[in-house]
Amino acid sequence: MRKALELALIVLAGILAGPVSVKAQSVADVVTANFFNGILNQADASCAGKNFYSRDAFLQAVNSFPQFGTADDIRREVAAFFAHVTHETGQFCYIEEINGANGDYCDETNTQYPCNPDKDYYGRGPIQLSWNFNYGPAGQSIGFDGLNSPETVATDPVISFKTAVWYWVNFVQPVISQGFGATIRAINGAIECNGGNPATVQARINYYTDYCNQLGVDPGPNLTC
Repeated sequence: MRKALELALIVLAGILAGPVSVKAQSVADVVTANFFNGILNQADASCAGKNFYSRDAFLQAVNSFPQFGTADDIRREVAAFFAHVTHETGQFCYIEEINGANGDYCDETNTQYPCNPDKDYYGRGPIQLSWNFNYGPAGQSIGFDGLNSPETVATDPVISFKTAVWYWVNFVQPVISQGFGATIRAINGAIECNGGNPATVQARINYYTDYCNQLGVDPGPNLTC
């Protein structure tokens, strides 16, 4: 009888105290070594990114951006981020845009971040940072000379991931609540969305839904753009 009373008092105390709080998952909890390496291991041994990108570099970069992983469900945000990274880098194969040096990524009308005529601002890093008007502010925020040393994004893996996370939290995370399709538009919408390149849009969606399945989260609505 006494034990039953003690048990009842314990249960009552729990009810009065309210629900037990559960520690929220961290980015490191979600981006496990198995998850990250599951992408990296698909890159061929000859790929430049094979020995450049790493989970450790990613986690070091994320430490500078505490807002990463705070939109809606952390698992869904991680799935979206890595879906784009996987597509942009070819499963972490590429550090720099293929034939990027042949493109013109200097917006001469942007006087706030003027181009160095001896430098190229083609895509580099996990989300292929491009254009002087992105390299300039990214460098200021992260702490490297984006306009005069854009190649740093392709030589320092932590800075490389920092540019991707910087772009993400500033331009992609604000629209993630609208669905994965909105994140495609925020990254490459003018080229891919509205029928511009449905095959690449579908490739991004396929990666996203695969990673959502791996992480055990519903992908949500509005997947396409």
